[in-house]
Amino acid sequence: MNSKLKFYQSIHFKIALVFALMSMLTLEIVGAVFVRQLERQNLSNFRQQIELPSYIDNSLATQLGRKNTKKANRQIREILTEVNNNNISEIRVIDNKGIIRGSSNPSNRNMVGQRTTDSTVKNVLATNRSHNKNVYDNDNHNRYYVNVVPLLSNNNANNVVGAVYMRASLEGVYSTINNISLIYVFAALVTIIIGLGITIIISREITRPIEEMRKQTLRIARGDYSGRVAVMGNDELGQLAGAINNLSVRVEESQEVSEAEQRRLNSVLSHMSDGVLATDRRGNITIINETAQQLLDVNDDDNVIGKSLLDILGIRKDYTMRELVDDDVQQILIDNSDTSGMILSAYFSVVQRESGFVSGFVCVLHDVTSQQKEDQERKQFVSNVSHELRTPLTSVKSYVEALSDGAWKDAEIAPQFLKVVQDETDRMIRMINDLLSLSRMDSGTVKLNLEYVNINELFNYILDRFDMILKKETDPQQKKYTIQRKITQKDLWVEIDTDTFTQVIDNIMNNAVKYSPDGGVITARLMETKNHVIMSIADQGLGIPRKDIGHIFDRFFRVDKARSRKQGGTGLGLAISKEVVNLLGGQIWVDSIEGKGSTFYISLPYVPYDEGDEWNASED
Repeated sequence: MNSKLKFYQSIHFKIALVFALMSMLTLEIVGAVFVRQLERQNLSNFRQQIELPSYIDNSLATQLGRKNTKKANRQIREILTEVNNNNISEIRVIDNKGIIRGSSNPSNRNMVGQRTTDSTVKNVLATNRSHNKNVYDNDNHNRYYVNVVPLLSNNNANNVVGAVYMRASLEGVYSTINNISLIYVFAALVTIIIGLGITIIISREITRPIEEMRKQTLRIARGDYSGRVAVMGNDELGQLAGAINNLSVRVEESQEVSEAEQRRLNSVLSHMSDGVLATDRRGNITIINETAQQLLDVNDDDNVIGKSLLDILGIRKDYTMRELVDDDVQQILIDNSDTSGMILSAYFSVVQRESGFVSGFVCVLHDVTSQQKEDQERKQFVSNVSHELRTPLTSVKSYVEALSDGAWKDAEIAPQFLKVVQDETDRMIRMINDLLSLSRMDSGTVKLNLEYVNINELFNYILDRFDMILKKETDPQQKKYTIQRKITQKDLWVEIDTDTFTQVIDNIMNNAVKYSPDGGVITARLMETKNHVIMSIADQGLGIPRKDIGHIFDRFFRVDKARSRKQGGTGLGLAISKEVVNLLGGQIWVDSIEGKGSTFYISLPYVPYDEGDEWNASED
């Protein structure tokens, strides 16, 4: 707001202007009435001053009644000469026939004996009534007063013997009026100037508190509440000043409360694990917290503020703001797995006033990627379990039905059918045991019997068992393989659960044997790094396609499902192995080239340990 006002915009100027106009209007009205009244009074006095005495009128009437015209005219001239009035310019005497009988103006005496052409004189002679008027002479630019009075016979009051035409100059009268008017105008101007000065002084005294209140309100608008308006009195302005001071205090308190609430809100929003976005009634974003920026992959809230919520969430094709209001949509899923790798759950809430007017929206974003993934895995797990159990149960049912139908009587077929039922039952038992093991690992109820074990000896022991199995096998169709060992000779003591870790190695070795070609070589390695012991088991089998490597440790996942079921696998061995290694604080992964074989790696945490340390410590 511009605090500087031009002079003609200030209240001082406006008050002075109003006073000046009111004074001018008042003085103009008073002056007009005064001058008019003055003019009437002066003209009335002037008429009285130039009025002829009655004896002159009688004398003139007597002379007009005489028959001797010449003597009468001479007497009339003498009578007019005796009239001594400087205001009278000319007096004419006209008889009842309209003949001019005399004139007081020597220059107009040649008109004597001529008939008058003045219509006013003719009218007076005809009507026997006096007539007066003001005329303006264009020749000398003077104003005159003309008065025509009928002359009556001394013997008969109703007999008009003539008329007296009198003309008097009004310049003296109007000169006096003009002088008085000039004096009045000068006095009025002086009065207006003095009154204007007094008005400015009074207006300043009146507007000074208003100016202070204006400055205080400007300070309040800028956020400065320290100033106070001086209360000059107990009038309306004083009460207004007190009200502004109270307003300043109230606004300051409200501002402090609002800022505290804003800071609290910002603190809550910044520490929330969920993303929060607030919009105005048009759906344009006004507030966004840091979590929402991270979930939506927005670096700066300046790029978001003022933009539509539908565009930021990428749901404009599916929803409109009116649908979110009218349809009462409370939750939607936003799948950004292709871009940010996250699935977001958006909860919408409408902000309404008590009147029902919608003033904005609040959207809360929650990362449900893991929940959605777990839900999908759970559904897939249930589907896989159902599928894996249905296959052996179907086989068992089929063979049992065949035996019930009489196959048990056949000495050759019955043992084969019973062998299939037993194998499928054993397979289901193994699967259920594996599922129970995974369930205990997921729930964290597995208890590990940890102890320091020489991993070198344990690894060789497990490999020796597979060598013994190969030597004892007498079936000529049994697959042949060779185990090649590249194991360090150093004793490596690692804290593990011997039974569960043996199960891991067995699972990997069994897979290597299953998928290795006849006569293939299985290479087992054991090496030491600074902080880890790394074991690897490599086969020369079919390998794993690149697209399946990321799922090889998933439950019930098989690269070649038909071949895996034929060889009796449950699809849970590698999943159990991963869970066990993770419980031991290690890692397991695989490298594979399709058609050339696979290599499984196991890394376990290792702290170098010297057997002499304990003895040296005890001696100390």
